[in-house]
Amino acid sequence: MNLTANIATRFPALSSRDFRIFMIGQFISLIGTWMQNTTQPYLAYRISGQPFYLGLIGFAGALPALLLTLPGGVLVERMDKRKVVIVMQAVMMLQAFALAYLALAGVITIWHIVVMAFLLGAANSIEITARQAMLIELVGRESLPNAIALQSSIFNAARVLGPALAGPLLVLLSDRGEGWAFFANGASYLVVIIGLFFVRPNPEYSSNTGPHVGAMHEFREGQRFIMATAVVGLLIFTAAVPGFVGFPAIQQVPVFARDVFHQIGDTDAIVAARNSAMITAQGVGALIAALTLAAFSMMRRKGLLLTIGQLVFSAALVGLAFSTTLGISLPLMTLIGWGSVTQLAMTNTLIQLLVPNHLRGRVISTYFWAQNGVAPFGSLFIGWLAQTYSAPLAVLIGGGACLAVAVAVQVFTPRLRRVTA
Repeated sequence: MNLTANIATRFPALSSRDFRIFMIGQFISLIGTWMQNTTQPYLAYRISGQPFYLGLIGFAGALPALLLTLPGGVLVERMDKRKVVIVMQAVMMLQAFALAYLALAGVITIWHIVVMAFLLGAANSIEITARQAMLIELVGRESLPNAIALQSSIFNAARVLGPALAGPLLVLLSDRGEGWAFFANGASYLVVIIGLFFVRPNPEYSSNTGPHVGAMHEFREGQRFIMATAVVGLLIFTAAVPGFVGFPAIQQVPVFARDVFHQIGDTDAIVAARNSAMITAQGVGALIAALTLAAFSMMRRKGLLLTIGQLVFSAALVGLAFSTTLGISLPLMTLIGWGSVTQLAMTNTLIQLLVPNHLRGRVISTYFWAQNGVAPFGSLFIGWLAQTYSAPLAVLIGGGACLAVAVAVQVFTPRLRRVTA
């Protein structure tokens, strides 16, 4: 009984039946997602041999966020968020099955991957806002921080399991392994879609109540709130920098696996295993962060933890730029995973707690727009640097920029690390 009470205290979101159903389905789906996330850039680099195309794929996947995330925030507040998530998950499922068919048929090209990345990004730019705004309808306000942390936990547990499952497919099935990884991802979406039909969100926390005025008026209302709330504006600004040059730098992992860490006698299987090991190490660090945040989600010094996450992520990225062996890169990738999840989870939690219900979708969409909307240009920039100069230099510039901004914010506006919630 004490164990049950302790679990309920540490993980209050799990007391919600609807959240448990959603979390289980999403966990299975995310394992498939990470199988695809691991194999897709590896496949792209295998068939092209050019780092620039990794940036181009990142550009295609992130461009819809620039175009759709802000209007999507207004849209999801006018609709049933559960239904929006179901429809977008179905679109992502079809995208994965299309990639699987092309890869298994042996006809896939780099441009197929680019187009499918754009389609996935379009669906994701709407789905992620609806899913995040739906969480409070599943667990209530008090358990929201724990729900965000638990969602991050399953995301990052999948980040470990997905690459670990994708690795054997790439090694054992050679040039057909990517196709089966894509197929597994497509099948995994069915689980979360079916689960969502049994979820009943609480209308008490819904923003889809009462009359709606014009879409442009509602959009401006959300932006006025952000400008009038200094901490929220600062949180969104600090999310934009890693979105532009930090996270796109991680897209160059296949280049490190094949070229930077190259050894005489390397085979495709060895390179694939090296690539999966780096992604898995990042996932391990991310999972450690997510589990820690879930267990201590009620702690108040969230601003301080956000700051630590920003500094660790940036410093580890700079360290990776100077790494010349896999043995050194793996602990650095672990720190990158820990820092990225810590800063993302804390930013998301603080924004959701500081924003009133009726503005949540609009403000969250602005946060994701700042983080992901700039990513297409960052992906092209980092890809160009890696292609023209070298992947280590591209990663150094990305990590150095993130570190410089994180330090500058703490020096000139220390209010961020003092935020409690």
